[in-house]
Amino acid sequence: MKVLVTGATGFIGNYVIGELLTRGIAVIATSTHIDKAKQKDWYDKVTYIPHTIGEETNQDLFTKFRQPDMLIHLAWKGLPNYKDLFHFEENLLPQYFFLKNLIENGLNDITITGTCYEYGMINGCLAEDMVADPANSYAIAKNSLRLFLEMLQKKQSFSLKWMRLFYMYGEGQSPNSLLEQLKKAIEHSEEVFNMSGGEQVRDYLPVEKVAANIVSAALQNETTGIINCCSNQPVTVKQLVTNYLAKTGKSIKLNTGYYPYPDFEPMEFWGDDNKLKTIIKHE
Repeated sequence: MKVLVTGATGFIGNYVIGELLTRGIAVIATSTHIDKAKQKDWYDKVTYIPHTIGEETNQDLFTKFRQPDMLIHLAWKGLPNYKDLFHFEENLLPQYFFLKNLIENGLNDITITGTCYEYGMINGCLAEDMVADPANSYAIAKNSLRLFLEMLQKKQSFSLKWMRLFYMYGEGQSPNSLLEQLKKAIEHSEEVFNMSGGEQVRDYLPVEKVAANIVSAALQNETTGIINCCSNQPVTVKQLVTNYLAKTGKSIKLNTGYYPYPDFEPMEFWGDDNKLKTIIKHE
């Protein structure tokens, strides 16, 4: 079996490739910059083919990528600028035509990462059968891509697994992410850590678990469609921070309320993981 992974050098991509290799699966990896790929531990263990989405011309991408058995599609530009219009003005159509090219030339099994933001400004536990109502540009573009592909399924037969990612943390995450900023503040011996009020309720998973969930979903076809990649364990942002400090034995004064709460996401939400549990149960 050969699995094509896009966004290979990204935060999640690095862990997804590691998970696939651990399971003994052949990986075809792609991203825009080969120099970045060469720095990864997995580079010599995969078939790496550089590619920039949107620059395909008329080539047969299924053949270019050595006719993979399935695709795990992680590539997406412009994060974490969730509110920027380029997500649907520049990203959406190139993404769709890239996937359509692969599908029409022979690929029949794809797993794509979506986002919990597709649910919109809804508080509480979010389940896959809820109506999507995205409220920021990134979520609108992602949800539109899913709808485009569902329409394509009426013309072309292929399996689609849409993994709605919630929150994650781990080594290699963006330096602008919450825990990475906390680590930096501690390393620089800062007296206080500026953060929001911290009362937002979220759903977090370590990135290693996120990668394992994505791979588990990709390698089966009994459960398809939208799948929440989540823990179903709501936790406040402040608790996440204090848990990290307790685990690492570090201490720093938390200056809560320094930053306002984001206006592009609900105050309290987490994911229903029953569908994901069905997949894991049958492994």
